[in-house]
Amino acid sequence: MFASNKSTLDGLQAYCRECAAKYYRQRQEAKGKKVREKVPVPMGHKRCPQCQEVKPHSEWERNKTSSDGWSSYCRMCRAERNRIAYFKRKYGLTRAELDALVAEQQGVCCICLSGPAEHVDHCHKTGRVRGVLCFSCNAALGQFKDRPDAIRRAAAYVEGIAWKPTLVAPGVYQLPS
Repeated sequence: MFASNKSTLDGLQAYCRECAAKYYRQRQEAKGKKVREKVPVPMGHKRCPQCQEVKPHSEWERNKTSSDGWSSYCRMCRAERNRIAYFKRKYGLTRAELDALVAEQQGVCCICLSGPAEHVDHCHKTGRVRGVLCFSCNAALGQFKDRPDAIRRAAAYVEGIAWKPTLVAPGVYQLPS
């Protein structure tokens, strides 16, 4: 019931663990700080500080550097935190800004109007975010290297207009207007 304290004669603290914890909590609250409530966790489980759920170790990633050998957050919360950090780092978007972009598009891709808006599209020259697209449309723009002329030719090709260049001179081609 008592923690060790080498500076005392008997080698134990003057107060039991429960009373010491209560006193510590009172001091921290007097300073205006918040102390987490201790939640009982069964063996083979861990409590996630983000979702506040007690989950079995099978829902956690291994982490050799932590004291208990498991990551700080469960797999689901960790993936969400990494996703949010990625959008902030790569595009400068907060979660609220990303949610606003998706809501502005009613959750669908603004090119095909059918796929879910999940992938941030941006200009590779300026870095400016243009919108949120489905995977296929975002990949298509990437394959066209954001070149409007190539995209227009592809659209004309799909519509049945032949864009076959005519050889005018050696090495010189004329595109149909």
